[in-house]
Amino acid sequence: MASTIYKGRSTSSRDILYTFDGKHLYKGRSTSSRDILYTFDGKHIYKGRSTSSRDILFTFDGKEYYEGRSTSSRDILHTFDGKHLYRGRSTSSRDVLYTVDGKHIYEGRSTSSRDILMTMEGHISLGIFPVIL
Repeated sequence: MASTIYKGRSTSSRDILYTFDGKHLYKGRSTSSRDILYTFDGKHIYKGRSTSSRDILFTFDGKEYYEGRSTSSRDILHTFDGKHLYRGRSTSSRDVLYTVDGKHIYEGRSTSSRDILMTMEGHISLGIFPVIL
């Protein structure tokens, strides 16, 4: 069953930003192949339906997100500790970009309902965060 990502606190079908089936991220409510925005294989995010190495946008090793195919520390875009997404290699509280609680994505370190950017329903792989944020 596909998972959904909604805008803000909403869980209304009219506020669906993305649908994720575990492999593909689709635009809105669609699960049509023509609406695939990104493909995720558990390690790499590819643009569109591609799984070609030349179309790798990001690499995720379970903790860090890298630019392209790289796993070099100089190419770390974000670090994720299970709750916070940080800028670059930092794990300093001042570098928190987003907070994730399993259901919501919040701006910065906040967990206030007024700072909810997105609501997730179902299982959303952490590996796709760079393309939904």
